[in-house]
Amino acid sequence: MAANARLIPLALALMAAALAGRSEGAWCVCRQDLPDSALQKTLDYACGDGADCKPIQQSGACFAPDTVKAHCSYAVNSFYQRNNQNSQACVFSGTATLVTTDPSSNGCQYPASASAAGTGLTGGTGGTTGMYSPPGVGLGPSSLNDNSGANVLTATGMAMWMLILACCSLMALNFS
Repeated sequence: MAANARLIPLALALMAAALAGRSEGAWCVCRQDLPDSALQKTLDYACGDGADCKPIQQSGACFAPDTVKAHCSYAVNSFYQRNNQNSQACVFSGTATLVTTDPSSNGCQYPASASAAGTGLTGGTGGTTGMYSPPGVGLGPSSLNDNSGANVLTATGMAMWMLILACCSLMALNFS
């Protein structure tokens, strides 16, 4: 019984670590201190590889302000949300960053989850629909990293649920 009681803090720590990889209430935005030429490349990549860029087109709800910086932020956030808030889907060679303050304004609503970002993923130039796939060279969301961990998010989610189930079972056995 005492040995099982010692496992509870370890199990809780493992659960916390499993949950720490994903952030609720996070948005990906383009860095405002960079030149428009760098952000235009990021915007083009995001729109070409699965971001929903219809809202930043001329008749869209997020067209105004009509600046590269604003359009870039909307596009990278859409890309990030459509990739289940995977932090590597917001790297873009250092041109984007994660924030916890909602950047929505003036009737332009930035999605805050994959479901809000839409499910109609088109894939674009990078490859697999619904999961980013950096190009061989260039600006991809994580061109500093390889794509070998692209499926880690799915595996991490499944491992998290298995860990939670195991911990609940352990606690139920301990208290019965």
